[in-house]
Amino acid sequence: MAEEIEKVNVYGARVHNLKNIDVEIPRNSLTVITGLSGSGKSSLAFDTIFAEGQRRYIETFSAYARNFLGNMERPDVDKITGLSPVISIEQKTTNKNPRSTVGTTTEIYDYLRLLFARAGVAYSYLSGEKMIKYTEEQILDLILKEYKGKKIYLLAPLVRARKGHYKDLFEQVRKKGYLNVRVDGEIKEITHGMKLDRYKNHDIEVVIDKMIVSEKDEKRLKQSVATAMHQGDGLINVLDAQTFSLRHYSKLLMCPVTGLSYREPAPHNFSFNSPQGACPKCKGLGFINQIDIDKVIPDRELSVHDGAIVPLGKYKNAMIFWQIAALLEKYDANIKTPIKDIPDDAIEDILYGSDDRIRIKSSLIGTSSDYFVTYEGIVKYIQMMQEKDASATAQKWADQFAKTAACPECKGAKLNKEALLRSGPISLLKQPLVQNVKEQN
Repeated sequence: MAEEIEKVNVYGARVHNLKNIDVEIPRNSLTVITGLSGSGKSSLAFDTIFAEGQRRYIETFSAYARNFLGNMERPDVDKITGLSPVISIEQKTTNKNPRSTVGTTTEIYDYLRLLFARAGVAYSYLSGEKMIKYTEEQILDLILKEYKGKKIYLLAPLVRARKGHYKDLFEQVRKKGYLNVRVDGEIKEITHGMKLDRYKNHDIEVVIDKMIVSEKDEKRLKQSVATAMHQGDGLINVLDAQTFSLRHYSKLLMCPVTGLSYREPAPHNFSFNSPQGACPKCKGLGFINQIDIDKVIPDRELSVHDGAIVPLGKYKNAMIFWQIAALLEKYDANIKTPIKDIPDDAIEDILYGSDDRIRIKSSLIGTSSDYFVTYEGIVKYIQMMQEKDASATAQKWADQFAKTAACPECKGAKLNKEALLRSGPISLLKQPLVQNVKEQN
């Protein structure tokens, strides 16, 4: 019995060119059938094994359903054991498409997306905690239980880690009759013309109510919770006035530790061909093209002057070499110093650019005063040559310095963080759609 589970055994196959063939195929492994043209490879794989697996699967349907599918003939074979429901992929000679996988071609991926959207369990990509969601009644009960006799602030989050001065937002809140907001952890009174530093990230919550929690004020608390939920789009924060500890509650999927919220799952959230599900770094491809530094600087015995940086070649009287020379001066080196003797920080600046403006001496460019320029680096220049609007010649030139690598954000899984941190109900289906929370963190 165990042998039948571990292997697929075919006895007496006689379809087409097969002459009473017996075959034993191990399960959970890749098996390749080879042979001369006309020897019966396709007859064994498709017309025998696949046809019998499909026939057995359809026989599990009701008689009513089988009326629409028609009867399938049993292949000419004595017996097949250890056979599961099977799929086959049509043999095609098409261009390679990285978005086409076994799952998408056979449409199994569509069912997996639906399964994870309906039965998956979400985890926070910030804390690794299981995501939760509450009804308004549950939130009310939790507040009454956890904050009984304590003074609290009921807060409705409006802005979360976004830049802006929010002058108009404060004015809208003030016109609605609210007196206070909590800005970046500090409760402030809303004043006319109030605004923030537009270049910094801010968290803004409007104070819906402040009260001492007691059962006699349950009606007021219920109304305030409903108002906070409405203003915060399903989110509400409770601030303990004494300890200043903050708790998050939500009608959406929410991390109980950080307050991170997820959208309600839908099948397209698990599709790497959809913007809602694809990894933002690799756009759902699972890999990225990146510059191979070993191809840019293959010989570190050479100097910049002698052509160590292959995309630039040997020294020329040009701006890029003047910039590199000015950069190296900060590190007590020059363009004739071998790369191996130049500090790593200097190499980093040459490759990826510098935040500091670089001074080009007037004697080099023949002007009356020194010239200050920004320097974006060799890698940035090569990447510009790879972009779609660059010429085919430029792209071909840039590609010689590139290599393909697994996406550092999704590790090749193609999906975004929300989709990857959702475990399925069946352990067999957890890879590659999802990954272990600890690995992802």
